[in-house]
Amino acid sequence: MHNAQPWRFRFLRSDSAFQVTSDLERAMPRADPTTRGLHLGCAAALFNLRVAVAHAGWATATELLPDPADPRLLAVVRLIGPALTANDVSEDLSPLYPAIRRRHTSRQPFTDEAIPPAIKNALSAAALLEGVRLIFPDAWHVHTLLDLVHDAEGRDAMDAAASEELRHWTRLGPEAGEAARDGVPEYAFGPRKLYGGAPVRDFAGRGVVPGREAAAFENAPQLAILGTADDRPRDWLLAGQAMERVLLQATLDGLATSLTSQALEWPELRWTVRDPQSAMGFVQMVLRLGYGPAGPGTPRRPVDEVLEIV
Repeated sequence: MHNAQPWRFRFLRSDSAFQVTSDLERAMPRADPTTRGLHLGCAAALFNLRVAVAHAGWATATELLPDPADPRLLAVVRLIGPALTANDVSEDLSPLYPAIRRRHTSRQPFTDEAIPPAIKNALSAAALLEGVRLIFPDAWHVHTLLDLVHDAEGRDAMDAAASEELRHWTRLGPEAGEAARDGVPEYAFGPRKLYGGAPVRDFAGRGVVPGREAAAFENAPQLAILGTADDRPRDWLLAGQAMERVLLQATLDGLATSLTSQALEWPELRWTVRDPQSAMGFVQMVLRLGYGPAGPGTPRRPVDEVLEIV
């Protein structure tokens, strides 16, 4: 959420293993009081680690939540040996590697071109490989989702704590954007919405950004819902990995993507996001997909802040 980058990695030479831990100083008590969103973000970073290790030619074994006494330790990824052939691992993640640097959140308008069913099916299959469901809701459900996002936006605007938390993670002005190592810089806000139904969070809030353009967004956004049967930390970690796998695959398929979590940040709204006709018990993320410009890259923390080698 908000490019907070709430993760840390530790490589243990003696065990040939990476530990992935959460950085609770980067949590968001107002928008994410249960740290569900934090777990999703850390799990997305975990999946990128798995992809990068596969690209480097190693087979791995991943264990989630290995220490019940330390909930901040989210996963351990052990290098179990060189992957000499594709048959040495249950699946080859390395083809996804080029998409890691290319995948950015796009807060730009998308075209009305429909995503082919074959691509939708492939994205749903990608989520299933991580033990998570991805469904594409029909028109009536999309309309409900947009109403819920609109409701959440109104609630956020009236909530001083939510507005302050959002401001904490925005970087206004060119100088702040250039110096930023986290958060959402002004250049990544995208245009101000003139009209359209696309659920894009406006990080400018009610403020005016000098020189910011305005644009018409799509009226019938193409949304996907990512969800799990249960709603515990392990489910959040599975969902975050599936989310990143879907986003990377979508990038390779030529799609632009963004994430919509506003309605999921309000418990009383989150429950109504799900499709009652599906087997999905808990929605973990709503994705907006389509054809349009890719978003710009956003700042990243220095490697020595997030990686320790011991």
